[in-house]
Amino acid sequence: MTSMSRARVARRIAAGAAYGGGGIGLAGAAAVGLLLAEVQLARRRVGVGTPGRVPNAEGLYGDTLPTVGEPPLRLMMLGDSTAAGQGVHRAGQTPGALLASGLAAVAERPVALGSVAAPGACSDDLDRQVALVLADPGPVPDICVIMIGANDVTHRMPPTRSVRYLAGAVRRLRTAGAEVVVGTCPDLGTIERVRQPLRWVARRASRQLAAAQTIGAVEQGGRTVSLGDLLGPEFAQNPRELFGPDNYHPSAEGYATAAMAVLPSVCAALGLWPADEERPDALRREGFLPVARAAAEAAAEAGTEVAAAMPTGPRGPWALLKRRRRRRVAEAEPTSPSGV
Repeated sequence: MTSMSRARVARRIAAGAAYGGGGIGLAGAAAVGLLLAEVQLARRRVGVGTPGRVPNAEGLYGDTLPTVGEPPLRLMMLGDSTAAGQGVHRAGQTPGALLASGLAAVAERPVALGSVAAPGACSDDLDRQVALVLADPGPVPDICVIMIGANDVTHRMPPTRSVRYLAGAVRRLRTAGAEVVVGTCPDLGTIERVRQPLRWVARRASRQLAAAQTIGAVEQGGRTVSLGDLLGPEFAQNPRELFGPDNYHPSAEGYATAAMAVLPSVCAALGLWPADEERPDALRREGFLPVARAAAEAAAEAGTEVAAAMPTGPRGPWALLKRRRRRRVAEAEPTSPSGV
């Protein structure tokens, strides 16, 4: 499928989400019967060996840094088991802890990490999660990171519904004053124990959803990062290293890979990334594109950021596509939060 074709599909899904449609299928109804037996087999094969308890990573990171009279930055994680960090044993290995440590190092300021992410959540749980965030009597988070979508694909939630819930969550958080970065649906086609033809269908479905998520989130004032790497090319090359013991959730190294993809966008959303890296680099194929085309290109290349850039024009909203360089989080393991 060409980039333009992917853009059209993503735009159709996002438009259906915005205007109440719900019947656009990702894989096509004709494939469902053929795949039922393979789905059942895959479900038995993956998910065995997952630690039952998700480490509690909430707390204060970088607490030895000077505050200069300012309160800590507030980072909130929302989404599914990926956002929560299921699959690892230590709090410092979760994506929230990795992002909080990295953000504290870049900002040179403590970061208070909170989480309402729930293992097993689909996008329809975001309403509840956002309500929890906004009901907190404390200040609104400076930055919210949402990682969601894999369960929507495996539970066959209509993509228009999925995108509608995500767009609503981004809108509510942005209206409240929080910056929002969405890690879009990972590439499920590289789960080692899922065989063909389900693997091909899973890859196509997850990439289509990721592109549509980007359109929905960017149009509501958020920015997105493609998490294809989370279960994508690097995982396909190093499945023993980057998958956890259940062969589905990432290992500690896998979560570190995902965090490195998201951290630059988190910092950029807060105005903390170097100004010279905010300008599009033509040599890296960065630039301003119609949002649907930018979304399709990002879904095909992990670590790519899409953010709103220009008012709506004849071809619809425009966006800035950035292929940010990945950097190590202070070249060290994350610090443990105070009091955890």
